Amino acid sequence: MAALKYAGMDDTDSEDELPPGWEERSTKDGWVYYANHDEMKTQWEHPKTGKKKRCAGDLPYGWEQETDEKGQIIYVDHINKRTTYFDPRQAFTVEDVVVKPRRYDGNTAALEILQGRDFSNKVILITGGNSGIGFETARSFALHGAHVILVCRNLSRASKAAGLIQQEWHKARVEAMMCDLASLRSVREFAESYKAKKLPLHILVCNAGVCTQPWSLTEDGLESTFQTCHLGHFLLVQCLQDVLRRSAPARVVVVSSESHRFTDLLDSCAKVDLALLSPQKKEYWSMLAYNRAKLCNIFFSNELHRRLSPHGVTSNAVHPGNMMYTSIHRSWWLMTFLFSLARPFTKSMQQGAATTVYCAVAPELEGLGGMYFNNCFRCLPSIQAQDQSSAASLWELSERLVADRSAGIQAL
Repeated sequence: MAALKYAGMDDTDSEDELPPGWEERSTKDGWVYYANHDEMKTQWEHPKTGKKKRCAGDLPYGWEQETDEKGQIIYVDHINKRTTYFDPRQAFTVEDVVVKPRRYDGNTAALEILQGRDFSNKVILITGGNSGIGFETARSFALHGAHVILVCRNLSRASKAAGLIQQEWHKARVEAMMCDLASLRSVREFAESYKAKKLPLHILVCNAGVCTQPWSLTEDGLESTFQTCHLGHFLLVQCLQDVLRRSAPARVVVVSSESHRFTDLLDSCAKVDLALLSPQKKEYWSMLAYNRAKLCNIFFSNELHRRLSPHGVTSNAVHPGNMMYTSIHRSWWLMTFLFSLARPFTKSMQQGAATTVYCAVAPELEGLGGMYFNNCFRCLPSIQAQDQSSAASLWELSERLVADRSAGIQAL
């Protein structure tokens, strides 16, 4: 202490407060160093504590690091329209030690999970990204620098959604592409168009879905809920799996639902039954069709992870939240009415997108998959959803369905 007193370094109120003549700075990649203006020297260790520090994470969203005309690094806050030489990350420095991952829950918003992170080197596809949870997922990633592609059946609505994000931040990289999951032909055409762009694919979010739809058959002769929620996504991943593998490490996030617990897909021989997945009109109930499709989502995610994880592609399924007020129930007036009554007690869209975003980027999930998440926590799905043989059976059935319809198109 005598040495500190002699050096004039003991008359500060805080252990971390710098003595007179010292200044805290940071390098371009976020390491903190200390400049002594009196002695004209710099050092990595804090002059009082002797500890090294680094900035926690990347720049906050909306901030960008640039260089002025004199070659000095400056920081631009595009949201509040201001410029400074002070690195905003220095407000969140941490000691150079291993940092435990933060815990999230049902009240967490997607933007909280991404706070301070930069995804400018990532390309992300989101099906159904023009509204609801999909839109908030897309918005959250785009505001953090990612190149986001909204994959939607209505190109006009998707383009409008992309425009809204770009109005919020003019440098957001968002584009819309058309793909109707209820048409296997449309899925194949989209995949070819995407491959023609020569882009990588780091994160694929299988978010699109329909619920409480009246019975109808797609142009491929299958019940529309089953094809939109499951088979369209299955074919999409099949068509893009080579891109995912080349982009490894890559992640797939499949949006399922807790409603998967209230159904089954097996016949009397314990095999996945197509008659249950794509029933005739007289045997159709919209809510049950949705539940079955959501069980398919978990089977698909688990089997996808088993097959592609050796190639650096992982997959997890998520439940976004109970009683989410989205447009997915728009086809049934009673459900819309019930959701309207419950709306004050439901999650926001930002909270609904959080679990999807968490599974897409959480460092602690790198290389891990075949799991089911709810409120950013891993939880066990139904007993049936954990059955590996059923997942493999659904995969094989799905392969036959898309192959048969492809052969039919070629025959025409």
